[in-house]
Formats: sequence, C-alpha cells, structure tokens
Amino acid sequence: MSGSGPAELVRHFYEVVISQNQADRIATFLSPDCTLRTGRDRQPLGVAGMQQHLAATKRTYPDYAIRITRQFCDGEYVISEFQMAGTHEGEWLGIRPSHRRLTFTGINIDRVVDGRIVEHGGAVNTFETLLSAGLIGPA
Repeated sequence: MSGSGPAELVRHFYEVVISQNQADRIATFLSPDCTLRTGRDRQPLGVAGMQQHLAATKRTYPDYAIRITRQFCDGEYVISEFQMAGTHEGEWLGIRPSHRRLTFTGINIDRVVDGRIVEHGGAVNTFETLLSAGLIGPA
C-alpha cells in the first residue's frame, strides 16, 4: 500500500485484511508495538494480539466483514465509522449461536505512523444489536 495515505491504509486493513481473514498480512499494517487504547489507558496489543482478536471474532462470526461507511483523517489519526456484519455461529458472552446474520455499527480510532497502525481504539454498538435481535433483554 505504498503511496497511500493513512485513511486508505486503514480502510484496506479493515475491509480487506481483516474482512478476508488475512491474519498473515497483519504485520504489514500494524506496528509490533501497537497499543490498544481504551479511554486514557493503553495496553500492548501488537501483531499477536490483533491476530488473537481476529481469530476469536471469526470463531463467533466466521463470515464477518467490515465496511467503512465514513472516515475522517487529521494528521496521524484516522476515525472510521463502520458496519460489521456476520452470521452468529459461535457462543459469545454466554449467548448461544443464533445462526442469524447480525450487523453491528461502531467507530475505530487508529493512529498511523510511518505507514503502520501504532494505536487502535474504538467502540462497537454491541448492546443495541443484540437487544434488537432479541438475543438479550433488559435486566
């Protein structure tokens, strides 16, 4: 992806590498020192952490794919609004497989330095999707 800007790199990473389960290509897009940012907290993520996250997600939604719907780029930071759709085939958070196609929306915030993602964070509207699908109910 040489010659591409940060937004294009991030889009390709999610829509192609992640969506097509190309775990062997993650190191091309992600810094070995990549951190996961949650609020002000940062935890090591790295290539192995992202590969583990991808494998776990694929166990629950084997056919899932991500589509970026909007992006905003400011210097090193890329904010991506996305939709992730996949068939719920694995147990997750105690919820048995529903075999239904579910669509989640969310936001990723990635920081790109020297052509690689060095920081990743974001949020997915998990609750709204599971509630509207009838897979969870009010407490």
